[in-house]
Amino acid sequence: MTDTSFTPKFETLVDIFDSATQRYRERPLFGEKRGGAWQWMTYADFAREVAEVRGGLAALGVGEGDRVGIIANNRSEWAITAYATYGRNGAYVPMYESQMPKEWAYILRDCGAKIVVVANDKARDAILAAKDGKDDGKALPDLQHVVVLGGTAKDIAITWDELKKRGRDVPVASARPKATDIAGFIYTSGTTGNPKGVKLTHRNIACNVSAMHEVFPMSPEDRSLSFLPWAHSFGQTVELHGLLSMGASMAIAESVDKILDNLAEVHPTLLFSVPRIFNRLYDRVNKQVEEGPAFRKRIFRAAIANSAMRKKLAEKKRSSGFAELKQKVFDRLVFQKIRDRFGGKLRYAFSGGAAISKEVAEFIDNLGITVYEGYGLTETSPIATANWPGARKIGSVGKPIPGIRIEIDRTETNDPKNGEIIVHGHNVMLGYHGYADENAKVFTKDGGFRTGDMGYVDEDGFLYITGRIKEQYKLENGKYVVPSPLEDHLKLSPFIANSFVFGDNKLYNVALIVPDASALKKWAAEHGISGEGDALLANDRVQALFREEVDKFSADFKQFEKIKKLKLIGEDFTVENGMLTPKLSLKRRVVLSKYGADLEKLYS
Repeated sequence: MTDTSFTPKFETLVDIFDSATQRYRERPLFGEKRGGAWQWMTYADFAREVAEVRGGLAALGVGEGDRVGIIANNRSEWAITAYATYGRNGAYVPMYESQMPKEWAYILRDCGAKIVVVANDKARDAILAAKDGKDDGKALPDLQHVVVLGGTAKDIAITWDELKKRGRDVPVASARPKATDIAGFIYTSGTTGNPKGVKLTHRNIACNVSAMHEVFPMSPEDRSLSFLPWAHSFGQTVELHGLLSMGASMAIAESVDKILDNLAEVHPTLLFSVPRIFNRLYDRVNKQVEEGPAFRKRIFRAAIANSAMRKKLAEKKRSSGFAELKQKVFDRLVFQKIRDRFGGKLRYAFSGGAAISKEVAEFIDNLGITVYEGYGLTETSPIATANWPGARKIGSVGKPIPGIRIEIDRTETNDPKNGEIIVHGHNVMLGYHGYADENAKVFTKDGGFRTGDMGYVDEDGFLYITGRIKEQYKLENGKYVVPSPLEDHLKLSPFIANSFVFGDNKLYNVALIVPDASALKKWAAEHGISGEGDALLANDRVQALFREEVDKFSADFKQFEKIKKLKLIGEDFTVENGMLTPKLSLKRRVVLSKYGADLEKLYS
């Protein structure tokens, strides 16, 4: 049964807002770079703007249960609109700027949004066209107003400044939602079909934040660089709501390609990210070391080896004075210089959204940046398990957070160790909006949520993720293969940007390999190989290089998991070409639909 000893600090998101804005009034909250300089909004500024927008939403008719959508990347207005919506007891519905207009229209229609806030005139025009059903004949009958953050008024669209003015003219007090009221819909991007609206209550999210206070309290002195979308449940709950509840600050990254520059400018102490970003960090540092002089390589490798030895000794509750002395020297000569590239103050990194490679986690840990990996889904608000100080195992996704219980169901896995992970507790969603049949499939009789993820719990209570139930396939010899961990391991190669492992009902596994374009170009130039595109990929020496890389980074695979044949492709898997979801999950069916014939040829 669920842990009944847990008493949440917060019942609703309005409780979090009231507590934070009263307690930390003069502290900085959001930093945004304007005109080449970082400008900071305080908690008091935030409270004032939320009150204005809350009044503006009231003037537009937003009341209890109404849906307010937003199409924008992280920015202060995103958070202001969210908390203004909670203060009207409405439900907030975030979308990604990177999504297609037809997806925006589907989500707005599905949730019945009354108002949508958009980033710019381009998004405004797309929504106005969808409102009238000009593109597909399906109108948005519930939509009454569009608010443009960085643009102009038009038709039913008003500006952000006009919305705030209406709120100043007719101020309204904050509503007091019940813990069981819906705080928002987060649409799962889904690897197949239309996205589903996950209904999350105030209790779901507020209890998740309350559990953070028990296992990983942070201070007002902490700061993050925010680039993980708040439209993603991990970014929204753990970073936005979690850090706000603790009086910390968030600098909002200019863009993904400016992350490293911004890290050096705002000096964050915390980093919230998905494994893809940590993999880039791992690749970048290793490439810079490899491209440097031989003596630097030797020093770096010695530093990493010493860090690894210290950790092994610590696990055995032992220590070495000589190793500690060397660590001080290596930290000054090697690790601090690397950390300085990320602002110099980074202490903790939080990884979620997918399993991070153990090699990558240990590498970052050795740099002096402690990695805390957690696990959860949109449907679990999202945190289900986490590593925290005093309870941490690299490679695991931690223990259940307070108030949560994990169950392993081995009914479908045909495996004595691994099974489907079922989550019980305060974080389990209310359900999918309009999907009664789907709800019946994902909920157990006692209210647990079937995650579809496969894993096991060790003797110390730590959870390990081993793949997705639906991704698992069987080779002709009867052996079961889970491809995603294999793909993640192959991507540790500095030459491999992405991979796709396949072998369903086949004799052996094959793979699509996406080369890292810059690494391959440099290698080819050094080896006197000319050509571009498919001609370069077809070169025998390039083919041999990637065969060696795949063999090297699959050395630890079981024999039946080995990659017997591979095909190099020049197109990466991206959100833009539809092969990744906005949260960067691989759409396996989309990849198969495009490259299925190429994969079949590998078996000829």
